[in-house]
Amino acid sequence: MMSRVSALVSTKWLADQLTAGAKNLRILDCSWHLPFAKRNARREYYEKHIPGALFFDLDECADKNTEIEHMLAKPDDFEEYVGKLGINNQTHVVLYDNAPNFGLFSAQRVWWNFRAFGHNLVSILDGGLPRWLSEEYDYTDEILKVQPETFRVSVVSNLIRSFEDVERNLAQKNFQLVDARPSGRFNGTAPEPRPDIKPGHVRGSISVPFNSLLNLETKNLKSPEELTNVFEMAGVDLSKPMVTMCGSGVTGAMLVLAAYQCGKEDAALYDGSWMEWYMRAKADQKELGTL
Repeated sequence: MMSRVSALVSTKWLADQLTAGAKNLRILDCSWHLPFAKRNARREYYEKHIPGALFFDLDECADKNTEIEHMLAKPDDFEEYVGKLGINNQTHVVLYDNAPNFGLFSAQRVWWNFRAFGHNLVSILDGGLPRWLSEEYDYTDEILKVQPETFRVSVVSNLIRSFEDVERNLAQKNFQLVDARPSGRFNGTAPEPRPDIKPGHVRGSISVPFNSLLNLETKNLKSPEELTNVFEMAGVDLSKPMVTMCGSGVTGAMLVLAAYQCGKEDAALYDGSWMEWYMRAKADQKELGTL
């Protein structure tokens, strides 16, 4: 029985699995878009998806007791949600999203969700739906009907960081805090996508924009060697503790994935990210721009 799998799988590998009728495999469309994109990920899934894929709603499978977007769901809620998708603890879950500009934008957040809840049989389709379609593999609008399964969570707390953890770190400096938002938002010179949140960054954090982790020509994650260089050039030491963040915990998970590909499997995510920090932190804990 498998206990872990590669974090990235190729389109050919997935196509071969589908052709072979692989058992205990579940494909999930994890597409999510920022508000200004004016895209409806669920509707697009209904229109076109990889055969057998079900839709994972990042905002539905979330903690509903906070105003912070798509915070990690309560363990019982996650168990129920993924169980209804026909997933058990022996299921190999393959995730993708539909981000034509990047090939990867939100699937890595769901990858982190599964890992934070102790499920290591989870992979991301390299290049996502855009690559799948460009290579002329099959797609469908048919929705697979599945039988509910039993999924049991085992929380991996060292992969999850809270507001209080980050606040304590301002003085204790126990970990590097790395921000995946574009540099304009980090520096406070470009607006946040949410109108009630101003741009800026946590005092002492490091900027590594998520698009610097991607090969924008081939629409996939850079090689481990290239990713290591990106981190080094930004001043991030992969041998030391690292916590990542972004606007609301989506692209921050791409930094976790990138570190994982470099052999650093213990990078954690600050779930609430800048959205929570801006709303809760004291003025002297934030570096704001002029906008």
